Amino acid sequence: MLAKGLTMTIVFEAESANYGEGIGNVAALKKLSRGNGSQYTYISRQAIRYNMVDQLGEAKAEVEAMGSGDKKVVQFSSKTTITDYPELDFFGYLKTEKGSTGKKRSAIVRLSNAVSTETFKGDLDFLTNKGLADRLNENMNIAQAEIHKSYYVYTVAMDLDQIGIDNNDGIELPKEEKARRVEKLLDTIAFLYRDIRGRRENLAPLFVIGGVYDIKNPIFENLVKVKENKILVQDIDSGIFENMRKDTSCGVVEGKFDNTQEIKDVLNSTTIPKFFEQLKAKVREYYEIN
Repeated sequence: MLAKGLTMTIVFEAESANYGEGIGNVAALKKLSRGNGSQYTYISRQAIRYNMVDQLGEAKAEVEAMGSGDKKVVQFSSKTTITDYPELDFFGYLKTEKGSTGKKRSAIVRLSNAVSTETFKGDLDFLTNKGLADRLNENMNIAQAEIHKSYYVYTVAMDLDQIGIDNNDGIELPKEEKARRVEKLLDTIAFLYRDIRGRRENLAPLFVIGGVYDIKNPIFENLVKVKENKILVQDIDSGIFENMRKDTSCGVVEGKFDNTQEIKDVLNSTTIPKFFEQLKAKVREYYEIN
């Protein structure tokens, strides 16, 4: 089977979807800074992975605590394999065992952080428990949380030729199961959401571009940008090699961006549901599933 890589870069819109360490009574969003001093919020790849596993609708792998005291580590059970647990197949594992070097499987599905396209301006939400405090005629507690609403961009990259194969345990799953797992993950990505602080944030794509290629480079990761409610189409178009155009698909939500027509004209975009159907068809073709 030839080596094939599936990659896609996704734009979604969300608000305050990943917090880090608090500062005093202020809950701080996860942020990164660029050379010009601008700050951008991000949703970590670990957080996105957690939501994908949680919403995949497959059995979650058993875990166990190894070691004791400060050295205790929670890891996947040594008895688990990719046969029963797609999350191990997709995202890898590390299993340590006494008297051996253990077993390690690298992630076959790799995610980037979802980074905001709009800078963080330091907005704060003022929080109290006034409703509960009034019931007891007590003083209310006060807290603050950083808030930021923006478009976010992240990239998914899959090694299709390694799905369903684990040399550690001598396992290779049937091609039908490989295809089913990838299609199930694509469905999860298409409807992804995140529960945080009493809100459910929709992480489903508003714009997506990608395909199945002979190379495994996440080629769109540094090409997809949003500025003034427009997808910067020329940046994307200039980064697509000519021999990759026929394998590239694009989807967009009608009217969400101010240059929807340009996206259609230059990138030959379709709807988001059709994009995922086209991608799943390519997956079935690769695994030779009729």
